[in-house]
Amino acid sequence: MRIGIIIGRIGGVDGVALETEKWIEVFQRMGHEIFILSGQFEEVELDDSHATLYPVLSFFSPECEWEQNGAFFDPVKDPTALLEDIEQVSNNIATRIKSWIGEKKIDVLLSENASALPSHLSMALGIWKAVEDTGIQTITHDHDFYWERGDRYVSPHAGINEIVKKYFPLDLPNVKHAVINTHASNTLKERFGMDSVNVPNVMDFDIPYGEKRLENVALLKDLGLDEGDIPLFQVTRIVGRKGIEVAIDLIHKLEDKRVKLIITGNHNDDEGGKYYRKLINQIHDLRLVDQVVFAEGVIQNHSWKGHHGSVKYSLSDAYAHANACTYFSTYEGFGNAFVESVLAKTPIFVNNYEPVYMPDIGSKGFKTVMLTDNELTEEAISGMKEIIYNEQLNKEVAEHNFEIGKKHFSYDVLQEKLEELLKF
Repeated sequence: MRIGIIIGRIGGVDGVALETEKWIEVFQRMGHEIFILSGQFEEVELDDSHATLYPVLSFFSPECEWEQNGAFFDPVKDPTALLEDIEQVSNNIATRIKSWIGEKKIDVLLSENASALPSHLSMALGIWKAVEDTGIQTITHDHDFYWERGDRYVSPHAGINEIVKKYFPLDLPNVKHAVINTHASNTLKERFGMDSVNVPNVMDFDIPYGEKRLENVALLKDLGLDEGDIPLFQVTRIVGRKGIEVAIDLIHKLEDKRVKLIITGNHNDDEGGKYYRKLINQIHDLRLVDQVVFAEGVIQNHSWKGHHGSVKYSLSDAYAHANACTYFSTYEGFGNAFVESVLAKTPIFVNNYEPVYMPDIGSKGFKTVMLTDNELTEEAISGMKEIIYNEQLNKEVAEHNFEIGKKHFSYDVLQEKLEELLKF
């Protein structure tokens, strides 16, 4: 089949983009030909005949930012011009999508979260109109929904709220929905009577990952660690829901100067830098300045697979040197960092984050130390110490989790799900 993917951005650290890259790999492994229409490309290995740039689809395009500001962030007093513009731009987008479908002879269309989250209003409307006009068989890959974001997509303008409720998620007879967790699947059924296919986020368990190599042997030294130090890694961005303050508190309560917390991500998505400053203050107050390392300047966070930029080390290199990983999130749509740790054969300490962890991940049989409501109990700390300091147990836990992960979150599992989705 010739599969056409519409996405606001492909490449970079965005979770939607990373999972899309994996879908592309598996689709190609299945023998399908992939075409992408995107507002932004970052280091995507597709030739010009298969990758089409359409800048208005970018979340950073002037049009998208103007719409989001007028609708949500800095609402205009009179929404008439805003609503007219959304209608006109969506018509232009629909026309471009339809011509692209014809040019590339697309058999099946894939909308990547654009039809689930109202982060680009005219794009979603344009997709809706194109899908309705052409009748093309369509899959929407729904990563998250507006009702999961509190008041983020609530506008003072009734017309905007009507658009959000009418067009998200995309509800047409020729559309199938792929969601990333059980909660989303249940919610779609309860709210809209929609069936969906639950497709977990996956990793390629058939390629080496998180292995020590000659190229990464100096990673810990370059991070300022000494021989004999014990590195725990927090492989996430710095945003409030990641629960990094709990990991810092853990370092404090372990009472071992050799244990260091390495935080790989940046705080670009931390609004106003408030959470980052909170962490800095916590580190200072607990006198952990020599035990917490911010590593974004050393470790490239571009992709779970590797890096292509000027930064020396990849996430794979980070996992290779981690004694264990901390993952005390309070909310996740899925939890890529958990599966990455499993793939890298690195034990992980986790919070029972809502609404996904136990139904979709924790119930599979992984061995880990799990917190409830991010409470660092003495029992939990004792369990973490056993894994940190017992090298044999550390290895046994890692090997066990790898086998469980391969069974439930591999490319083979993704292929089975995609085969199901393509049966129209």
